[in-house]
Amino acid sequence: MPPDLQWLGRAFVFFGVILSGFGLVLLAGPKIPWLGRLPGDIMIQRNGFSFYFPLTSCLLASVMLSGLLWLVGRFRG
Repeated sequence: MPPDLQWLGRAFVFFGVILSGFGLVLLAGPKIPWLGRLPGDIMIQRNGFSFYFPLTSCLLASVMLSGLLWLVGRFRG
């Protein structure tokens, strides 16, 4: 492969790993009973109306993803 296209190959591998991770989360998500039902997740149900915002679950996912990216950056150099 020409050296000027190596960045494209690395980008495809990176996005493939990211998509695989999202796929695993979607497959395993329903099997984790507490995911989306943490204290602090907002759920409002009224007649004919339902609102759900997983605030705490989003914060937890953000902290875990930030930690993972920090570790990757730490080992990369």
